[in-house]
Amino acid sequence: MTRRSDMLELAILGLLHDTPMHGYEVRKQVHRVLGTVRAMSYGTLYPRLRLLVERGLIVEQDASPTGRRARITYAVTPAGQERFQSLLTTAGPSAWEDDAFAVHFAFFGRADRAVRLRILEGRRARLEERLAMYRANGLVDDDTLDGYAAELHRHGLESAERDVRWLTGLIETERSAGHRGVAQHEE
Repeated sequence: MTRRSDMLELAILGLLHDTPMHGYEVRKQVHRVLGTVRAMSYGTLYPRLRLLVERGLIVEQDASPTGRRARITYAVTPAGQERFQSLLTTAGPSAWEDDAFAVHFAFFGRADRAVRLRILEGRRARLEERLAMYRANGLVDDDTLDGYAAELHRHGLESAERDVRWLTGLIETERSAGHRGVAQHEE
């Protein structure tokens, strides 16, 4: 399976984890949780839903009619819950990329601290590599570069710096929460 299809599967299973939904609701929640930048067409969603049904990860729970057409409601199965946990906890370097990170981060509440830290630290390392590249290129102060290209470079540099600071704060919070948890258990 491709990384993109794994991320779509993770998003669908994660959203259905809490409550059954019909396809329109799933699409709407993907947009709500992950933002409209990650647009998902019905031509992408419904074939994936059918595949997840075929694989036994979700079931068509209800086909109650609403108006002229029946709306199929999808619910995650125990196998789907296991697959969701597997996708979430076995995340490696692909989870550090832009879109994959966003999907994993959306479901961090269901991951344990060690998984969250691994993904956060990996994402920060990836962005630090990006920062090093921006700095090595030094295009912001390049007088021969078109002003818009230089501005795009500056934006990328500032965005990466801001994201590294944000991730560093999240990592510190995760680590300190873990230490507090250990201290509380020792008392």
